[in-house]
Amino acid sequence: MKILITGASGQLGTEIQRQLKNGGSALGPVPERLKNATVIATDVNELDITDRDATIAFVRRHQPDTIISCAAFTNVDGCESNPEAAFKVNAIGASNLAQAAERINARLIHVSTDYVFRGEGNKPLDESERVDPKSVYGKTKALGEEYVKNFCHRYFIVRTAWLYGYAGKNFVKTIVNAGKKFGKLEVVSDQLGNPTNAEDLAHHILQLAVSHDYGVYHCTGEGICSWYEFASEIIRLSGVDATVAPCTSAEYSAKHPAAADRPAWSALENRMLACTVGNQMRDWKVALADFFAHWNGE
Repeated sequence: MKILITGASGQLGTEIQRQLKNGGSALGPVPERLKNATVIATDVNELDITDRDATIAFVRRHQPDTIISCAAFTNVDGCESNPEAAFKVNAIGASNLAQAAERINARLIHVSTDYVFRGEGNKPLDESERVDPKSVYGKTKALGEEYVKNFCHRYFIVRTAWLYGYAGKNFVKTIVNAGKKFGKLEVVSDQLGNPTNAEDLAHHILQLAVSHDYGVYHCTGEGICSWYEFASEIIRLSGVDATVAPCTSAEYSAKHPAAADRPAWSALENRMLACTVGNQMRDWKVALADFFAHWNGE
């Protein structure tokens, strides 16, 4: 099998490549059909997914069986200040990859986000919930989902949340570094969701890559917590000498007026995984502890 990965240098793209190279993850082996897969790893310097003709030509030239789209404009605040760039990458980029995949009858695995939901409620959201984003990031990702559905019939839309991994920037590394630098942190306590280890997400994406159970999936760590609880556990596991205090979203917004609105409730339920390839996503505390057991601190 031949797999094309876009956004390959990010934390998820890097993790997918690691598992394909090593033959598995902490959750188990990669599917048998992927053990000798040919991997085409690309990023914006080689493939600009906002360029339709270039994207279609690149995909036609390499003829992948599966495209895993990890490329996205994920800076939530940056999307608010630069909506045109967010639209090009998150919506038009998704459209171009979907059209390219359809032309060669390839599978497309498109990674999306909990931000497609408004963030209201008190129960985990499954794949049947209606999307209703409020931020520019969420709106552009939701439109990207629609383009994938419209232009490609062999698709998997995989929504995740609060992602962290060994490569790239993420909340875990930010909290560790801020704890070392400042010693005292304030973190929002009234926004709840599911921390997700990139290793767990990559494992399930590779299971989907050999299935025919197309559709929309949620793929997040099990268990729900606030950003404050997440940060507190990060500091505890890191051993950094720092304290974490809770604050409200309103208090945070008053200090950071340019920040985009975040969902107050974005906890997802992995119902489709459980009904198809299986839900092996670990409890968020277990997955976070495993991350610290293997992270080299960089």
